[in-house]
Amino acid sequence: MKLIDTPLPDAKVIEPQVFGDERGWFFEAWSEAKLKDLGLDLTFCQDNRSMSVEGVLRGLHYQWPNPQGKLVSCTQGAIWDVAVDLREDSPTFRQWYGLELNDENKLSYWIPEGFAHGFVVLRGPAVVSYKVTTPFSQADDTGIQWNDPDVGVEWPLPAQPILSAKDKNLPFRKDQDRIPNL
Repeated sequence: MKLIDTPLPDAKVIEPQVFGDERGWFFEAWSEAKLKDLGLDLTFCQDNRSMSVEGVLRGLHYQWPNPQGKLVSCTQGAIWDVAVDLREDSPTFRQWYGLELNDENKLSYWIPEGFAHGFVVLRGPAVVSYKVTTPFSQADDTGIQWNDPDVGVEWPLPAQPILSAKDKNLPFRKDQDRIPNL
């Protein structure tokens, strides 16, 4: 298992060691002990799965005041996965980093508390798995528009994405109340 830095210092990519032969492959998708040895001491309370068709964009979501850290992977299909730093005291505030997660590269993306998260399906159907550090809270559930110009995520979109009613109505970051430093 290898930890790869991103331009957002606290967000990490996790590359597993894959063992394969003519029969198929095996890898550890998550190991508390190995990640702790690499400097990520994580405790998860919930494991979620979603399935989305090609062209669906989910996000950009976060929880406040009970933020969630997420360990995201794509076990079927392919997604472009994005984290946006919303920690106002961070040197990377409003910066984003995205990468492709898919069933072939088997990468995982650690998105710490205080970040918004979203993804668009590049090849579907896509099954996304994410472990979270705090339970989902409907009262704390919020987000920002996927195309917020103050964030400027460069989504690899061939056309207008398919959005939920919730995601269509998310505010722009500038229109939200200030989020206290995490």
